[in-house]
Amino acid sequence: MSTVSEALRDEEIRAGGGRTVAGVVNSIETLEGAGFLVRRPFPKASFSEFDPFLLLDEMGPMTLAPGKAKGAPDHPHRGFETVTYLLSGEMEHKDSQGHAGKLSAGDVQWMTAGAGVVHSEMPSAEFQRTGGTLHGFQLWVNLPRQNKMMQPRYQEIPAARIPTARTDDGLVTVRVVAGEALGARAVIETVTPIMYLHFTLRPGSRVSQPVPQDYNAFAYIIDGEGVFGADGERAIDGQMVMFASDGDDVMIANPVDAESELDVLLIAGVPLDEPVARYGPFVMNTEAEIYQAIEDYRSGRIGAINF
Repeated sequence: MSTVSEALRDEEIRAGGGRTVAGVVNSIETLEGAGFLVRRPFPKASFSEFDPFLLLDEMGPMTLAPGKAKGAPDHPHRGFETVTYLLSGEMEHKDSQGHAGKLSAGDVQWMTAGAGVVHSEMPSAEFQRTGGTLHGFQLWVNLPRQNKMMQPRYQEIPAARIPTARTDDGLVTVRVVAGEALGARAVIETVTPIMYLHFTLRPGSRVSQPVPQDYNAFAYIIDGEGVFGADGERAIDGQMVMFASDGDDVMIANPVDAESELDVLLIAGVPLDEPVARYGPFVMNTEAEIYQAIEDYRSGRIGAINF
């Protein structure tokens, strides 16, 4: 099926096919790291995970005065992957594997914690000096049982290397972090099949994105108000739209009378269908494995940042 965009009205939107909407989730606001505010559709008390995804946090957008930016000092992870996608601002990171780097606007870091890593994510010295707008996302992706103790690895993709594409009419653009869209394929390698797409739709446009029926799929609205799924469900910024597994494509539209562009993440992946045991920064399959992770961290076997 090809991916198309076209000017449209509400009745045309609802006439489309593909997956329907299973539900719309509101985000909560909570503090993370050293005390920075995030919007989080999951996990929360009523909604713990969306297999294979464990967490989605939107950091900002927040305008920070010089010296006021906060980050996440040294902390461990085991058993899953963290995906950091920065839209504005600048972050620095270090880890117990001796790795260090910097994330700027548009960059992506895909960290596979595997057997365990200690890392820090902090505003860069330059961003602390100047202040500015910080905005980004962190997604946690679960690892299958057989990969939970794999060797940690990093994939850092600068903005210039993230594939982009647009529809023929120019009304829809996409940045392809993982998976494929509009003929562009991601450069990131994923342990399990994952789709991570950042769509921008101008008013009066729609996109129908192929998504294999065995993938769990959701959209998160960054900015604007859009129409989703074959049933034309409306959602606004800060909401998560869960799609039913009743089709092999997902429709997203920005109505012709919209006052702004629609900015949205479309994220999908093959569910693992495995037991999940989680405690803070550790995600394993059994409680015994969680206790072992805690002991390994306390004893220093996961490592420490010492540079």
